[in-house]
Amino acid sequence: MPENLNDLRAFILVAQVGSFTKAAGQLGVSQSALSYTIKTLEDRIGVKLLNRTTRSVSPTQAGERLRAEIEPLITGIEQKLGRLNEFRDSPRGTLRINSSEHVINLLLWDKLAKFAMDYPDVLLEITTDYALTDIVKDRFDIGIRLGGDVDKDMVAVRVTPNVQMIVVASPDYIAAHGSPQAPKDLQEHRCLTMRLPRHENIMAWEFQNPDKTQLQSVISYRPQSAMIVNHAHLLMKGAVHGLGLAWVPSAMAESELNAGRLVSLLSDWSITYEGYYMYYPSRHLSPLFRLFVDALKLRSA
Repeated sequence: MPENLNDLRAFILVAQVGSFTKAAGQLGVSQSALSYTIKTLEDRIGVKLLNRTTRSVSPTQAGERLRAEIEPLITGIEQKLGRLNEFRDSPRGTLRINSSEHVINLLLWDKLAKFAMDYPDVLLEITTDYALTDIVKDRFDIGIRLGGDVDKDMVAVRVTPNVQMIVVASPDYIAAHGSPQAPKDLQEHRCLTMRLPRHENIMAWEFQNPDKTQLQSVISYRPQSAMIVNHAHLLMKGAVHGLGLAWVPSAMAESELNAGRLVSLLSDWSITYEGYYMYYPSRHLSPLFRLFVDALKLRSA
């Protein structure tokens, strides 16, 4: 009996992510419905495709062979169908985007909103996190990360100017605890820190040594945490409420600095990183994809 292409797509996704829960979320169906789809597929072909435990899902030998043989075929079909968009009156389709909350909220939201208004038949699915997500494995079309974090085998297009990192604190905190004059002084202060997903360590704070005669131009400091969060906006809230020092992008703190609710510290030591890049596998060449890349890319001054 000819197999339903959607059933085969569902099997491939479960095999890729190793989880019915994650695959169901990406497909927009319930976990029980997805499990029934895979069980029905196995019953029709008379072969067990997936080994299931309480913690993980993995392909059987037969399932791995089926996946290896049909995944390139289905990818090819989807690409050919995607190219048909250029024959429609307006672009349509879905673009799955992964980035950090900071870059989406503060640096790219206006461009994303304009694109959504210009192309109402395009569904933008935006996921924000601070993990260095494997966009191919997790089936995202596009990732947006700092230039130094982009894999070399990806096509990369710059979408923001350089990013400056600064230490901030409230005037009340400074009045009570004083101001650090160099990174080494941070050990005497309460520091608000961030833990990244998939990492055990707290994010290090980095500084550019203003003394050009020193061999070590970049100083990495791992502060003792007075509070640990997993989103940068919580660092800002903690700093504004006088709970300690925070190391944040200057663009994120701009309004609070202008209002006097925060003060920038260690200005001579602030470090600037190369801006954010949108990156994606080279196989993406559809007209819709090109429209999106052009909408987000950084324009020359």
